[in-house]
Amino acid sequence: MQFLNGITLLLIFQLAGEITGVWFQLPIPGPVIGMGYLLLALLLYRGVPAALDAAANGLLMHLSLLFVPAGVGLIVYFDYIAREWLPITIAVFVSTIVTLGFSALLMQILQRYFKRSS
Repeated sequence: MQFLNGITLLLIFQLAGEITGVWFQLPIPGPVIGMGYLLLALLLYRGVPAALDAAANGLLMHLSLLFVPAGVGLIVYFDYIAREWLPITIAVFVSTIVTLGFSALLMQILQRYFKRSS
């Protein structure tokens, strides 16, 4: 029952994000906004509820199944990908470098913050 409660909680936050994105016509996807709401709620709650922990662990155990639709999409659009391989490759490399840089910067900021807090 905890798994079902946790999934329901995750879907509620996703719905809240979708509503916010549509209501304010934001260029950010609703699930990303919902994850932000979830982060804020977890920070305010100061922990992870057992139901949410059960749902997250259950989803992580079957994470590989979530890649099946992406693999099917690669096969379906293989001709398009073959024609547009250069822009796709550049986008992947640039976004990877930006993500790594941002993650490193954020990690440094968080380490400084938590060193001051303790």
